[in-house]
Amino acid sequence: MTSTVNNYINGRHVPPSTNQYLDILNPSTNQPIGKVALSTCIDVNSAVQAAHTAFSTWSTLTVKSRAAIMLKLHSLIQQNAEQLAELIVLENGKNMTEALADVAKGNETVEYACSLPQLMQGKIDRVSGSVTCRDRRDALGVVVSIVPFNFPFMVPMWTVPIALVTGNTMVLKPSEKVPLTMCKVLELMEEAGFPSGVVNVVQGTKDAVEGLIDHELVKAVTFVGSSPIAKIVSERCHLLNKRCTALGGAKNHLVALPDCDVEGTASDVVVSYAGCAGQRCMAASVLLIVGPRDGERQQLLLNTVVEKAAKLKAGTDAGKVGAVIDETSLNKILGYIEQSEKEGSEILLDGRSWTADMKSTGGNWIGPTIILHKNKTDKAMNEEIFGPVLSVYHVASWYEAIEIENSSPFGNAAAIYTNNGGHAEWFVSRFRASMLGVNIGIPVPREPFSFGGLYGTRSKYGDMDITGDGAIEFFTNRIKITSKWPTPTVPEYVVGMEQQGSVMNGGIDHANFAGRIFGGVEKNTRAKVRLILKATQACIASTSAVTRSPYHRLRRLYHHHHQRSHGILGTRRCGRQCPSLGDCGWFTEAKHHEMDPVSVILDTCNFPSEPP
Repeated sequence: MTSTVNNYINGRHVPPSTNQYLDILNPSTNQPIGKVALSTCIDVNSAVQAAHTAFSTWSTLTVKSRAAIMLKLHSLIQQNAEQLAELIVLENGKNMTEALADVAKGNETVEYACSLPQLMQGKIDRVSGSVTCRDRRDALGVVVSIVPFNFPFMVPMWTVPIALVTGNTMVLKPSEKVPLTMCKVLELMEEAGFPSGVVNVVQGTKDAVEGLIDHELVKAVTFVGSSPIAKIVSERCHLLNKRCTALGGAKNHLVALPDCDVEGTASDVVVSYAGCAGQRCMAASVLLIVGPRDGERQQLLLNTVVEKAAKLKAGTDAGKVGAVIDETSLNKILGYIEQSEKEGSEILLDGRSWTADMKSTGGNWIGPTIILHKNKTDKAMNEEIFGPVLSVYHVASWYEAIEIENSSPFGNAAAIYTNNGGHAEWFVSRFRASMLGVNIGIPVPREPFSFGGLYGTRSKYGDMDITGDGAIEFFTNRIKITSKWPTPTVPEYVVGMEQQGSVMNGGIDHANFAGRIFGGVEKNTRAKVRLILKATQACIASTSAVTRSPYHRLRRLYHHHHQRSHGILGTRRCGRQCPSLGDCGWFTEAKHHEMDPVSVILDTCNFPSEPP
């Protein structure tokens, strides 16, 4: 299978202006499976202009309308999950179970985006007298998302759904190593009904990224990748006054106390560090075992971890460990293992045997590796490796474990393994990371909680988090509106009512006051009874909270007078009634009437003939 992946601009697949392409390689074999466009600023400008044009229409749709289209996409993704997973296995190298999880987790964010009509509701409050304040969320405009290779579906879905439902249009830059999955997603988005230009995709490498960041029409940028590049992207965006969230690398520490469940902890540690071939920013990197190096519980835990990891096999079938993304990554991982040997560390499990055993496939194979360090300053203990390598170090106390974790320049995730809740709370209150786990090695927060490292570390640069409520904040501007309306002229009879007390609260004699207003006028008809109800309801519905109160009161007085002075022929609930009318919210047809309620409103009480 070979495919040519072009740019996707304004609803069409467009070749790059350079007519240059890069090979897409299968990590398991290093054989070409397609080619991907190499774009320049010319292609970037076309994509951004298309998104800018589409924004003028897309942003004016209601949130509910945009979410309805996203809901269709959610259903289509579910229907095509297996096909998407097969593409992930092909271009990324992870096993089928992991690929299906990639799709499922990404679709959770799509589902979350469908709830934004409720989550984006603004607030309103009367802050003083006749002054009210309210707010709303407005889209930014054209936004850019630059995503990595390790999760070809999930990471793009961290940004695309929320950005679109909040009203933005987008230009996406996938990793040039894994562009095939998003090609399928674009097909599904077309089928779901997304208009042309709302989503655009620019393929390529550094030139495309720089062009997107620098474009004057781009309002915000999200980036997920290595820490050095995340820092550059963030600094460049802030110089250009663009909003930016840039997530970098990680060095995640797991701390195991002597009271932890050995079997459960060992299984969790292996899944965390070796799953997805260790190519995820939430993977376990360092296992800190608290207690004496030769302690029975400590040795049992370490041996169990090694035994479980040693049973893993290479391949893309369920339960196996796939290849790493390319030869450059493989050589980097091998270099860290060799460096650890030179520093005097003990290789408890050597994954380099896979590199030799699988050489005939041509793929980038490295097996699960466990290194027992003697020195906590070893490079493999402190730098991001991004492969299936676990560093193990024995610490004498809780404080030493916290000291090592806190000294890391990264701040993505950390976890504590214990059967004691008090011990767990001690650690989670002292870890220096943003996403913490208790007896869980991959503590990814689920929506509506946000994903993102600790600000001020090498794991996160820029503004806000990338998913959940943090993403809503990132992709919108909060607009505040303060309003003041003139105080209305209050009719004289209402002033009298206020002086005697609130009619609604029973402050005056209802029957006497009603008789004074309604008594002595000519006979009424059933039609006129309905008319007064309609007229007062129109006034109530059409006026402000300040001016509608006289109409509520007159309506109550009218009903009270007739229910006290005349026999009731029949009653029925009126669907047009305002709930605030309380016990007078009944349509009453009196047996006979001795006044003209229309005249009362228009003449006797000097009410306006039309709502103000």
